[in-house]
Amino acid sequence: MKFLIFVCGEGLGHTGRCISLANELLGSGHSVRIGAYGYSKELIERSGHRATGIPQELKLSGKDGSLDLKSSIISTAKGLSLRNIKTVMDLVKKSEPDFVISDGYYLGILAARRKKVCTCMIVNQSSMQDFFKGKGIILRYVGSVVRNFYTWIYKKIDIIFVPDFNPPFTICGSNLDFPEEIENKVKFSGPLLRQRFEDVSPKSDIKRPHVLCTIGGFGYRIQIFRTILAIAKMDPTINYTLMGGPDLDYDVLENIPGNVEICRFVPDPFPYYKSSDIVICAGGHGSITESLSFGLPVISFPDNSHNEQENNARFVEEHGYGMHFSYSVSSEELMDAIHSLLYDEKFRTKTSELKKQAQLMDGPAYVRKCLEQYSTSYSH
Repeated sequence: MKFLIFVCGEGLGHTGRCISLANELLGSGHSVRIGAYGYSKELIERSGHRATGIPQELKLSGKDGSLDLKSSIISTAKGLSLRNIKTVMDLVKKSEPDFVISDGYYLGILAARRKKVCTCMIVNQSSMQDFFKGKGIILRYVGSVVRNFYTWIYKKIDIIFVPDFNPPFTICGSNLDFPEEIENKVKFSGPLLRQRFEDVSPKSDIKRPHVLCTIGGFGYRIQIFRTILAIAKMDPTINYTLMGGPDLDYDVLENIPGNVEICRFVPDPFPYYKSSDIVICAGGHGSITESLSFGLPVISFPDNSHNEQENNARFVEEHGYGMHFSYSVSSEELMDAIHSLLYDEKFRTKTSELKKQAQLMDGPAYVRKCLEQYSTSYSH
């Protein structure tokens, strides 16, 4: 079979999941082509896959740890054009896929439906109206338009995968709200990890206890790094790896203590996961599920005004998998949290159960088998 995968590049969780699926499909003898853009495309290529450039569909912007919804909407609207739509249509036509997979990239679904190609979507958020609550009349109207669009497009999709644990352990459960008439299309696949826990070798040069901080590519999250540099000096027995993206201004980070390593680009973070004791991350679904699937307690810093991330972070804390804080957390508060997650076994016990679930569910293999079965039944 021939698969065409479209990747939303806003947040690297989408990218990691698509790399995972590409690996699984290729390993089973299928043909795979990937459409991506920006940092996402770069990460896909560094992971050993070829990627075709596609237009950026969604553009998120923020400042000082907050998502700026109005600015994001304006930036996204400015990027819409007939030329971009034609680019995506041409890619579907040229690729002649049997199945189009979209992780948050909606132009790909529209183009595939026009060509009567089977479609599936990977979704960790369908309750988009939460973004627009309390934002004023105009933005609430935009929210209703967005809601209607999502409802319409979900009805057109053949299969919808939620890349998460089965209820009631679903990290993104508060962010899901599918119309009743499409619930039979929705399947919980389990986390779509690029590497299985048992296949990963830990990094041999990392000293324990070790805290891994992954905050993605958004430059406005640099404050998290600053706070961690401050607490690293408070307890030099704890070691840290700070992992960021290309949009961070690393030059503003000064006086790096000896127990901190800063990595500007790491295409494969999984050996770091296997060598760590806890993870500090934003509130993105990808980072949280990867961490928990490796049995690691999480300290989450969701972006302010980003309802999806705030819901993810709240779930983590309420279910005993870790804690969450705002960007204004004091060094003392964060240091206490790190000590708790490192030395209180109740957190590790909880996250170990999720690690077992992730191994049993084997998300990438589950998705592949579902797509193969659907394609067989569809062709008949």
